[in-house]
Amino acid sequence: MSSPSPDASAAPAPRLAIGTRGSPLALWQAHAVRDALASALGRSVDSITIEVIRTSGDAIQDRALSEAGGKGLFTKEIEEALLCGRIDLAVHSAKDMATALPDGLFLSGFLPRADVRDALILREGTGLDDLPAGARIGTASLRREAQLRRLRPDLEVSLLRGNVQTRLAKVRSGAFHGTLLALAGLTRLGLAHEASAILDTDHFLPAVGQGAVAIESRIGDDVTNNAIAAIACTATGIALAAERAFLGALDGSCRTPIAGLARVAGDQVRLRGLILSPDGRDAADVDLSAPIADAARLGAEAGARLRTTAPARALGL
Repeated sequence: MSSPSPDASAAPAPRLAIGTRGSPLALWQAHAVRDALASALGRSVDSITIEVIRTSGDAIQDRALSEAGGKGLFTKEIEEALLCGRIDLAVHSAKDMATALPDGLFLSGFLPRADVRDALILREGTGLDDLPAGARIGTASLRREAQLRRLRPDLEVSLLRGNVQTRLAKVRSGAFHGTLLALAGLTRLGLAHEASAILDTDHFLPAVGQGAVAIESRIGDDVTNNAIAAIACTATGIALAAERAFLGALDGSCRTPIAGLARVAGDQVRLRGLILSPDGRDAADVDLSAPIADAARLGAEAGARLRTTAPARALGL
């Protein structure tokens, strides 16, 4: 009689269930995390499940998030599923994450960050200077709106919600002269060719977390957290620690136009931050560096500095 193979007697790998929103971009992110985990753990991708969870932010399309409750609208239901054990980890766009997470949850890792820049998509033309006075630009981001108004106060900026494909279709139809989208999202969906221009971060700072895929899990779930640690990008984690501390120090949400970008170079992290009034007329910025071990402290210091130097209107006062 032949002896059983080692695989036949081995204990089955623990379940891993990923929770995500159902948009094409969210699903790309979830599959990227699943594929990375399967490769790092030596598991079949089929042994890691993906569960689509509809969020309040997906259901609300008729008004800006700032009027409906803020960033948590894209994470609330997914986090509830994580807390009750229905899923083991959640995958989000880092820029959608509130600075304060529910008790018992934390950001346990990030995939390597993609291009952080914003892309301008125009029906005609190749840049902001090609837009006629009064051109209608669609966006749901107060940060993008404020920076647009700062550069081109003559433009009409109107609300445009929906996934990437919906926004592109609105521009193609002529409902808007153009829109702004994260270049990372366009690239992940194979749509980078839709960009008429890519906006340099020297003049148009991105949202905190833009270009980064965040993984959220339960504190104390060692099995899941050890698996996530195997794929987590250290440099992205350092940069996001600085950016999120900066946002937290400003009580940042979807209600205030705030931009921030941290980059790691060697043993240093540099953070550039910006806060604006909604019309872009008032603004204050900060540019600080610190050792990578002090990334969170750097972000908090940068935010505190802007709280004392920014014009009242930029702080929403």
